[in-house]
Amino acid sequence: GEFFGEGPERRHEQLTAAAFIAAKTTRIRLVLAVMVVPHRPAVLAAKMLSTIDVLSGGRLVVGIGAGWLQAEFDAVVGPPFAARGRVTDEYLSAFRTLWTEEAPRFDANWIKYDGITFEPKPVQKPHPPIWVGGESGPSLRRAARFGDAWYPIGSNSKHLLDTLPRYRAGIARLRQLTAEAGREPASVALTYRVKRYGEAVPARASDGERRLFSGSTTDIIADLRALRDLGVAAIDIDFERSNPDESIAEMRRFKEQVISRL
Repeated sequence: GEFFGEGPERRHEQLTAAAFIAAKTTRIRLVLAVMVVPHRPAVLAAKMLSTIDVLSGGRLVVGIGAGWLQAEFDAVVGPPFAARGRVTDEYLSAFRTLWTEEAPRFDANWIKYDGITFEPKPVQKPHPPIWVGGESGPSLRRAARFGDAWYPIGSNSKHLLDTLPRYRAGIARLRQLTAEAGREPASVALTYRVKRYGEAVPARASDGERRLFSGSTTDIIADLRALRDLGVAAIDIDFERSNPDESIAEMRRFKEQVISRL
């Protein structure tokens, strides 16, 4: 899901990197983790995403977020930072129109188009899955309205989902908001992002419960099983290290010590 670079300050452009990885692989899913939606013009972004889905044979997962860093918005000279949530919601509606309608037309506050041809459409129908990132109230409402899945980070210090009770409460709130949005509550799949794991993670969270993915290999296996039992469809574990070789080595270690025992 994450995009590689040469250290935290040197990152490749996300969609370019996804297209490159698509060309070098044949089976893996390409999960954007996450694309800050307002950073690109809407029609261009939809076209880039559709192109990646076509060229990858339908392997793209569009993980999205509204963004949190004002300096990024100032640098790309896009919509104002304060409007990022409203702009993101509008973009997602525009994406769907472009990806699914033969004669797409859209007229809203930030995006307007008419009389255009948008081809090729994505391989996946009706469109690539949209995984809505974020843990805040607006993010949950966005997932309820637009998401094929909710894609939160468990360790976000502002909106913690780092224990089973906290994550269960988040799921309950999502289900409620999804029903209020007029959708079947279970239609939004569950995913979970893990940024750190193992003995280095403090075992006790601020709510007094054990922190997910802390502790030994046995503890981590138990957490994976617990999330599976909650109905979590995908778990995104961060294997980023100082270079790709170290990341791949850590993936292999995790597969041998954890995945093989599930």
